[in-house]
Amino acid sequence: MVFGAKGFSFSTHPHPLYCYAAAQEEEEITLLLLLLFNSVTRIPSNFQSEMATLINPPTTATAPPAAGSSPAAAEAQKVDYMNLPCPIPYEEIHREALMSLKPELFEGMRFDFTKGLNQKFSLSHSVMMGPTEIPSQSSETIKIPTAHYEFGANFIDPKLMLFGRVLTDGRVNARLKCDLSENLTMKGNAQLTHEPHMSHGMVNFDYKGSDYRTQFQLGNGALFGASYIQSVSPHLSLGGEVFWAGQHRKSGIGYAARYNTDKMVATGQVASTGMVALSYVQKISEKVSLASDFMYNYMSRDVTASFGYDYILRQCRLRGKIDSNGCVAALLEERLNMGLNFILSAEVRINSLKDTVLF
Repeated sequence: MVFGAKGFSFSTHPHPLYCYAAAQEEEEITLLLLLLFNSVTRIPSNFQSEMATLINPPTTATAPPAAGSSPAAAEAQKVDYMNLPCPIPYEEIHREALMSLKPELFEGMRFDFTKGLNQKFSLSHSVMMGPTEIPSQSSETIKIPTAHYEFGANFIDPKLMLFGRVLTDGRVNARLKCDLSENLTMKGNAQLTHEPHMSHGMVNFDYKGSDYRTQFQLGNGALFGASYIQSVSPHLSLGGEVFWAGQHRKSGIGYAARYNTDKMVATGQVASTGMVALSYVQKISEKVSLASDFMYNYMSRDVTASFGYDYILRQCRLRGKIDSNGCVAALLEERLNMGLNFILSAEVRINSLKDTVLF
């Protein structure tokens, strides 16, 4: 191909000198292109390894799950049975159910006032007007109208708590709780009265282990008792108790089981005295819980079932229950001010013989 000033044309027989120059120029151009290509496509030494990592990311070999395995089974394998939680005392295994099903009902009028003198010491005043039940051998309940004033003194410390009460009818009550060590606690309560055979006293020693609790009780009238409860899993605890009442020549043995989670608590208890007690508490939320229990005595053939609720508001607490004996009860506690509470109690008993309304 020959270039001219006015264009170009093709020739089948080019000049030899032109062919030599064109060949030399083509060789130089080829050499330049090779140098340029090598400089552009020069690959770092670690480039291939990085590209291999991006294209084929490293994978960790994981063993396939065993046949029949489940997340619950895998979680159970991780339980450290040498580091189980400490259970609650044996005598308090039904405490969540008792808060709803056994409110402190009263009949008549009651006024309570507590005045704090400092961070540890406080005084309390209480006025009560209403009938009081007295024990009787008949099936009917005997009540007598009463009115009394109660004065109390309280001392609360992290390791020592003292409570004392003096009533106008001559009764004196005292309670004590003292931490003798990090694991050993002593509890005591006593009542003195002018009525014969009504004064009593009891001392309780509670030892708290890493995953168990044991208690020993000693009371007047040659009363001895011991209990033990052990955690067997993070949620299940089993225990038993024995007692001996020397004054009445009676003894007994009992067993209990408690299963609790963040949302529910289920307990069961049986004793040689004939008592069978079952309870269940479902926590709907942090402020609302529902409870039910079943009581059966296989010696007297008495059966009682009840259902209750516990609702905690910002400044008040409402509790109530209904049982198979036709008893409907409710208790409202409202905090009016620091140390001043308003309490309203109501109970309705409906049966085939007599209808009773208590307020």
